[in-house]
Amino acid sequence: MRSHLLNDTTAEQYRRSVTEGVERVAAKIAATDRPFTGVSVDALAPRIDEIDLDQPLHDTTAVLDELEEVYLRDAIYFHHPRYLAHLNCPVVIPAVLGEAVLSAVNSSLDTWDQSAGGTLIERKLIDWTTARIGLGENADGVFTSGGTQSNLQALLLAREEAKTEDLAKLRVFASEVSHFSVKKSAKLLGLGQDAVVSIPVDHDKRMQTVALARELERCAQDGLVPMAVVATAGTTDFGSIDPLPEIAELAAQYGTWMHVDAAYGCGLLASLKHRDRIAGIERADSVTVDYHKSFFQPVSSSAVLVRDAATLRHATYHAEYLNPRRMVQERIPNQVDKSLQTTRRFDALKLWMTLRTMGADGIGQLFDEVCELAREGWRLLAADPRFDVVVEPSLSTLVFRYIPANVTDPAEIDRANLYARKALFASGDAIVAGTKVGGRHYLKFTLLNPETRASDIAAVLDLIAGHAEQYLGESLDRAS
Repeated sequence: MRSHLLNDTTAEQYRRSVTEGVERVAAKIAATDRPFTGVSVDALAPRIDEIDLDQPLHDTTAVLDELEEVYLRDAIYFHHPRYLAHLNCPVVIPAVLGEAVLSAVNSSLDTWDQSAGGTLIERKLIDWTTARIGLGENADGVFTSGGTQSNLQALLLAREEAKTEDLAKLRVFASEVSHFSVKKSAKLLGLGQDAVVSIPVDHDKRMQTVALARELERCAQDGLVPMAVVATAGTTDFGSIDPLPEIAELAAQYGTWMHVDAAYGCGLLASLKHRDRIAGIERADSVTVDYHKSFFQPVSSSAVLVRDAATLRHATYHAEYLNPRRMVQERIPNQVDKSLQTTRRFDALKLWMTLRTMGADGIGQLFDEVCELAREGWRLLAADPRFDVVVEPSLSTLVFRYIPANVTDPAEIDRANLYARKALFASGDAIVAGTKVGGRHYLKFTLLNPETRASDIAAVLDLIAGHAEQYLGESLDRAS
């Protein structure tokens, strides 16, 4: 079995095996003509269930043949221009190359003696990102597994900086369309059920600062502690961007930590045209960025950034076998001192490879393209009487629903939209997401593929309308 270990004696086998796998994936991507085959759980599960993991195939080619059946054939391919569902981007080749390198070398980014240059590369990228945000000379941060972990760590720091032992008094303010991880983080941090105060949004799905000011004042009057205000730069459902300058003013007035969840909107940091849309982010105490959403990186690649590096001490724990305190005096840079994780992948390498190959302007150009595509899509929807579109896009998300000409029952319209989404998914011709607005079912395009065209959007809208009309026709037939 030692023949399967990657080392100096098996380097050629490694090259052959990885090349064969890459060729399989490349061939599959080249031949993919729709984002999904439409396979059902009931059809695929028995094939996987019958595999006996205690009976290996002992041959890479045979394993890849099997993988074709149970995964590659039916995988959902985000690179296809009619994948329009969630915050999943197609990935750039330099980042995929970085993924191959980091997986083989397998550095762990917790301590210097496990990563060496990897530590310095990650730190350089953190400095690059904080400079793009404008957090100042004392800023710092660390890579994380994703936006949920980044938000959790930011709120941990905010909790500690609030300097109160009575956790029941702490309050976190976030818009009603903020990411669910805010409430999840509050629970994990031991705060009460009422700790997260939901702030209403305006017509454009942006936090109402008048309502925020009112709730902050109420908090002060009730003897409670405003632990943090979470502003969102790119909500999951709408791509909306909260009014960051106004929120920053209120946070400063009430002495509360300002966190900006820019997991989605961080692409604007590289934008050549729309950087001004996140003006005010430079005033944040902490920021979440997901490079794997709008920097076209493979999952996972995220970071949490802070204005004051000293606040990261709240995540520090010294273990004698790993990062004893003496290493601080010896100026040995251990990233575990800043992180909630211990063992951690060198995900920063993917972004490094991307920037060194494409440059920030290259990333920004791609993100600008999807933002412009969303504007085109909005114009199509606004001009089409078959659909109701919720808001003009701030980033690259469109929320809409099919409105039949001859049906007025809201519940029946809900069912038609739900049916259309499921039927479209089952066909594999396109994939769209769904959400609720005002208690009603809506559909959602999350446009993160520069290869998607307005013609793709128009074609998918026709497919949605066709499925919805089919459902309504069958519904009328059943009723009669």
